[in-house]
Amino acid sequence: MDAKDWIEKLGLGRHPEGGYFKETYRSDIQVNLPGCGARSACTAIYYLLEGNDFSAFHKIKSDEIWHHYAGSPVFLHVIDNDGSLLQIKVGGEQPQAVIKADCWFAASVENRDSFSLVVCTVAPGFDFRDLEFADSKLAARYPQHQKTIEKFLR
Repeated sequence: MDAKDWIEKLGLGRHPEGGYFKETYRSDIQVNLPGCGARSACTAIYYLLEGNDFSAFHKIKSDEIWHHYAGSPVFLHVIDNDGSLLQIKVGGEQPQAVIKADCWFAASVENRDSFSLVVCTVAPGFDFRDLEFADSKLAARYPQHQKTIEKFLR
């Protein structure tokens, strides 16, 4: 199957960070996310990136686990809490990876002639109120990573 087949089969819609998604799970159990209030204990989405599309640099207030399902591996470009830039390949020999809460990250498809289908699990659960997109100020904060940051800004 190609990207269009998966988008249609799974009923995916556009995501504001880039790519396509559909929420597949939201826990009925509520937990308190410090400083934010009640959130679902866990959420999950299908997330698909096509070839040259990317997930723009952003951060959320929860841990996020990326699980590779189909297509090309995906690269996660993560600015860790200590300011180091990590590139994590998810797929192939490493089928999942964790992005810790409050880390800036972006994602891109390894094979630009393909797509990547993943599932993203977030705990405590994802809420759009907890999503923050990066802008050019992020490159000013981490000038050593300016080229990578600017490549994945919208």
